[in-house]
Amino acid sequence: MAIEKVILARSRGFCAGVDMAIEAVELALEKYGSPVYVKHEVVHNKHVVESLKNKGAIFIEHPYDANPDLSRVMVFSAHGSPPEHYRAAREMNFKIIDASCPLVTKVHDEAKRFHEQGYEIVYIGHRNHVEALGVMGELEKGIHLVESAEDVQKLDIGNPSKLVYLTQTTLSLHDTAQTVKALKQRYPQMLDTPKEDICYATTNRQEAVKELAKLVNIILVVGSRQSSNANRLVETAKQEMVNGYLIDSASEILPDWFSKYPERVGLASAASTPEYLVKEVLERPLFKDAEVVELREELERVKFRLPEGLRELKTTHGLKISELP
Repeated sequence: MAIEKVILARSRGFCAGVDMAIEAVELALEKYGSPVYVKHEVVHNKHVVESLKNKGAIFIEHPYDANPDLSRVMVFSAHGSPPEHYRAAREMNFKIIDASCPLVTKVHDEAKRFHEQGYEIVYIGHRNHVEALGVMGELEKGIHLVESAEDVQKLDIGNPSKLVYLTQTTLSLHDTAQTVKALKQRYPQMLDTPKEDICYATTNRQEAVKELAKLVNIILVVGSRQSSNANRLVETAKQEMVNGYLIDSASEILPDWFSKYPERVGLASAASTPEYLVKEVLERPLFKDAEVVELREELERVKFRLPEGLRELKTTHGLKISELP
């Protein structure tokens, strides 16, 4: 078996929201000391989570799981949270550091705004995903979740004149388009989201996988299984009729995957995957003689501000926080 070339997606690694959230936890530990509570896994990658645990982060699923005697600081994860979790943390007198991705917060704000204007809302998302739970938790009524085009036929909302759809930020572009098409067929009066809700990083990585699929017969996606955007990348590869495999690390690669199509391999990663995990894949003996080339894509230049209360550490503590070139 001789793998001649590895084609690497340029759109890979931490997106701006993930980068900001990880930085927020690290700076909270620097400012307030260990331990610091983090509500839910700050990003869906077990390597990142384990690293932060080793630095003093304690991950919990609800503010009531925290012991205020141990720490009075709580960081909220990038995925967003329902309002009741913020209320609970305030009632317990926690210092709240909100590391929600601004693109997720935008969807929360849209849900509240459309509800106030009298709209019924259809939210396209994964039912038990933490991001969907956060958005759905914004409203007691008037918001309805669908996961697929098939779910559209099960909606029981009458035929409201004011109707709009919103989406989770990490969905499959292909599947979401099919769901939106089904919604428009059943509810012609439905408004589009005012601005695309699927985030730039999800879109860029799926488009990169589509480009890879034109050049290779197998695509490795480095990412955790609990990561929605990682799973969507594998689905995208398969939709393009290419074998796609999700690996958490280089150790999960099986040589048998390459026995049929050994010449060219595509390599992509999720928006919550550290770059060193991609490099470890390239260091495997299987790829040692392969030429590594990178897809020609635009570099991502998005950067989000740190949460309030941490920005001053950028200068006062001399910590390295990456800036745009």
